[in-house]
Amino acid sequence: MANYEPWSEDRARGVISDHADIEGAGLPVLHALQAVFGCVPVAAEPLVASALNISRAEVHGIVTFYHEFRRTVPGRHVLRVCRAEACQAVGADAVGAHVRSSLGVDWHETSADGAVTLEPVFCLGLCATGPSALLDGKPVGRLNAAKVDRMLETLS
Repeated sequence: MANYEPWSEDRARGVISDHADIEGAGLPVLHALQAVFGCVPVAAEPLVASALNISRAEVHGIVTFYHEFRRTVPGRHVLRVCRAEACQAVGADAVGAHVRSSLGVDWHETSADGAVTLEPVFCLGLCATGPSALLDGKPVGRLNAAKVDRMLETLS
């Protein structure tokens, strides 16, 4: 669970400046912005483009290509459910449907109470414990409806 800062152009310029000298700075800068603000706001794109001497279209392309980047601040918890073939073979589709129904959301959405953002991922490398997920970056394996319900009950 993370506490994010509200958007500030001055703060964003500082974050960008801290990472702009790294070779191949695009991804590190965007990850740093997301770590601070919880997302990569559209307003950050021209700042990143200017600092890295690339086009705004290139920055936009990076943000939209990589599924790890988001445009809105997530809920207090982020649940990433594996949707890859190995997990599908052991019930991930049913787990995903149960999570979506329980939270009343679809993929990439946040529950009405702001508690949980649900994101699909395509392979966590936890195939032996599928269906698997990451809850706030911590692996959870052998998911089923009952385990999902117990897990969701602990989140607020």
